[in-house]
Amino acid sequence: MNILLDLYLTFVKIGFMTFGGGYAMLPILEREVVENKKWATSEEILDYYAIGQSTPGVIAINTATFCGYKKGKNIGGILASLGFITPSIIIITLISGFLKNFSHIAAIQHAFSGIRIAVSALVLYSVINMLKKNARTPFKFLIFLTTFVALAFFDISPVIIVVVVASLGIIFGRFRNA
Repeated sequence: MNILLDLYLTFVKIGFMTFGGGYAMLPILEREVVENKKWATSEEILDYYAIGQSTPGVIAINTATFCGYKKGKNIGGILASLGFITPSIIIITLISGFLKNFSHIAAIQHAFSGIRIAVSALVLYSVINMLKKNARTPFKFLIFLTTFVALAFFDISPVIIVVVVASLGIIFGRFRNA
């Protein structure tokens, strides 16, 4: 199959299966892009996530763009992004008409409550997997723990944290390779 069409259709599939945003997308993205298609490695996907998190825009779209660009350059990035948002546009268009008329029904409210819990579990699963793959040394675990504390308890800007830990990574890498 043409790689550009394959990129579009793969990200349409990911978009249809992803509820809860970019973090909930990680397990599906790893299965489709890393395991099934072998378009990227797990490390590359995590790098795309990290870059996507620290650049403007939605992390899921940024990640889809990076994956698409790797396989199909500019057009690949555009088609992967369009593929990812196509299901959202369709679903939001359909739901918006119904939700306005049915949002007051208890069953609908309970359904959304259940969906929020499931999405929270997907996000937690992604965080645990990223932690297992990346915080393998005491130094890296210390960076994780310090970052978490800075975000959770001290309201430090994520931009500052990304710059600081990137600098630490560069410094640590230079001393390790020296």
